[in-house]
This record gives sequence, C-alpha cells and structure tokens, in this order.
Amino acid sequence: MLSYAGSLLVATPRLIDPNFSRSVILMLDHDEDGALGVVINSPTELPLSAVLPGWGDAVVSPPLLFTGGPVSEESALAIGLAAGTGPDQSFKRLTGDFGLVDLDAEPYEVLDGLVGVRVFSGYAGWEPGQLEAEIAEGSWYLVEALSTDVLDPRPDELWRTVLRRQPNEMAYLATFPEDPSLN
Repeated sequence: MLSYAGSLLVATPRLIDPNFSRSVILMLDHDEDGALGVVINSPTELPLSAVLPGWGDAVVSPPLLFTGGPVSEESALAIGLAAGTGPDQSFKRLTGDFGLVDLDAEPYEVLDGLVGVRVFSGYAGWEPGQLEAEIAEGSWYLVEALSTDVLDPRPDELWRTVLRRQPNEMAYLATFPEDPSLN
C-alpha cells in the first residue's frame, strides 16, 4: 500500500462540505487502518495564548489556534518542523521533517531544534478505504508538500498557493472563485 503520509490533500472546488471546503490537509498517517491529517489553512480567531498559556509566543505567526479537523475538536495537537535531527525529547517524528510536539513540555525547551510549531484543535480522519474513494470521486487532489506549507504565515492564501504551483488544470483552479454563481 502506498502511504500518503507527508503529502497534502487539497480540496477540489467540488468539495463543498463546510469542514473541508478549500482546505489543505497535511497527511500525518495513512495505512491499512485508515488515514489521519490536519487542516493547515484554517486559523480560528482565538489567540493560542488564551487556550495554552505560554505557547502563544512560541508558535509561528499568526499565533492563533487552528482548526485541524472535525474529529476530537476538544483536543489539541501541535505539529513541528524539525531543523536537522530535531529535539531529542518532546518531539515525535511522524513523516519527513514533521512531528508531534508535546504540549505539556515547556515551549522554549521544545523549540530548540525546530523551525517552528503550529497548534491545531482536532484532526481529520478516514476509515480504511474512505480517503481513497474520496480521491477517486474527485473531492481531493493529492500533491507534494513543501516543508514551508505547515508554517505558512498566510494560511488564508494557502489553498491558492498550493494549487498555483501544480501543473496544468490544478494551477488554473487557483483562480476559481469562492462562489461561482456570482460570476
């Protein structure tokens, strides 16, 4: 089985589910048991420091809590991008240079060895075969992730940015209006 871990799922304009419309998801795990990822372009308006004191100044800009997906929204997980080997403790490498950051640790102890951290409320999950079916029906594009995608300082522009760097039709879709009926 080919794993999608470390790749991006980019919602096609056909996907109108409010949880995933125009979303970009970093795939963290994908195997015969299903798939898991986080929406990386959906910041809330809630300052991270209001939820996790001490972490607000430790994350990359914007220092907000991000909606990672509709599963377990009451829980938080932090994704960090390792610089080289990454920190020895409080960091569990998942795929490539990305890994989970222990939010119970002191922020500045964890940051040594990381390029940056972003915190998500909830995650996106799929049962075995569900994601493959959604890709086959045209709801998602599967594309290569750049290490800078997770920490992009302009998450509201990330859907267009990722599409724009793709070949052919996908690059053209970056110009697709949010509401085509207004054209």
